[in-house]
Amino acid sequence: MPPSSKRPPEDVPALTTPATGGRRGDRNESQTVLRACDVLKAFRFRGEELCLADVTERTSLPKTTAFRLLRTLIHGGLIERASAGLYRNSFGPVHAKPYRIGFASQGGLKFAQEVQHSIELASMRENVQLITVDNRYSAREALRNADLLIRERVDMVLEFQTYERVAPVIASKFLEADVPVIAIEVPHPGATYFGANNYKAGLIAGRALGRWARENWGGKIDQLVLLELPIAGSLVELRITGFVDGLHSTLPEVANVPAVHLNGRGDFEQVLETMRQFLRRTRAKRTLIGTVNDVCALAALRAYEEVGASDRMAVVSQNCIPEVRDELRKVDTRLVGSVAYFPERYGNEIIPLALGILRKKTQTQTVFVKHQLVTPRNVDLIYPLDERGVISRTFSTMDASLRPVA
Repeated sequence: MPPSSKRPPEDVPALTTPATGGRRGDRNESQTVLRACDVLKAFRFRGEELCLADVTERTSLPKTTAFRLLRTLIHGGLIERASAGLYRNSFGPVHAKPYRIGFASQGGLKFAQEVQHSIELASMRENVQLITVDNRYSAREALRNADLLIRERVDMVLEFQTYERVAPVIASKFLEADVPVIAIEVPHPGATYFGANNYKAGLIAGRALGRWARENWGGKIDQLVLLELPIAGSLVELRITGFVDGLHSTLPEVANVPAVHLNGRGDFEQVLETMRQFLRRTRAKRTLIGTVNDVCALAALRAYEEVGASDRMAVVSQNCIPEVRDELRKVDTRLVGSVAYFPERYGNEIIPLALGILRKKTQTQTVFVKHQLVTPRNVDLIYPLDERGVISRTFSTMDASLRPVA
């Protein structure tokens, strides 16, 4: 075999060229492709906009070459034309090491499952490495997971746990490790808060129930039941405070009605038993019920149904999980409405927020989600893609693993 036809040894180091930073001397490589890679590497984060001069400065490519490659990458769908003379990265950095973000999820809760799914999808889109642990609705597990994520050397943590009493301890652990935190739904000292505007969400629910009582019962009620979640702390309890204020604003006479406070902690079966015990102690009356979450509302509906007193109650709830949307579609439901938090959209906001904090671009300390009252009248307009029959769950087959979410 002639010497010219021999392949070079695999371990011979390739030479680099300052113009491209790529390799030369390997005839199997395309210098054009390598230069195109350099253009892509010039964009340091998703959505960054550069002019031609920026690209040539960062790549050392001739202006005409850079311009031609940018035009080609636009046609290939890898670069967007932001405006005249500006080019935008549409998919994320090529060379940057992905951020490692820890996500302490809330376990098997329906609401939390939707939050987790949306965060996972957004992380994939943004080239984020997500390290997920399960808090299992347990304060002890949340503390253990904080230590685990610190050992994993994550760049940031998304903390989703309900117990206000351990929030300062968890926050302190991450602060000492210099790990920024976004706290989902329950505030943690020093963390960026992302979640409900609890008082506002409560107002929406209270006003809706007050209007319903005036239209259907002439404003005459006998008692008010409040299903609360004390373990989540004062901020989540603002849902109940807002509910009462909203109810008073549309139904002032409710101020003279006795109110019963019940603990809505636990899964569906636990809250159902709480409601059963309550109904054993009191005769069925015209009752308005405000709840801290959907699971409490579903348990209340079931308890009144069991004693044949569904016509003596009306309830509003928070979160608008699929089971509640299915309930709202029933003809004779006593569920007046549920305030939606749209957990399926959380990831689209949380991941960009996290990246902004990591890049020192975002300074905000509080981000409230959008709230909207979902009722039997508008549920199909707001959630037209729900598959009836697939998400439908009768009370007799209610998944006992459902637990309240803050």
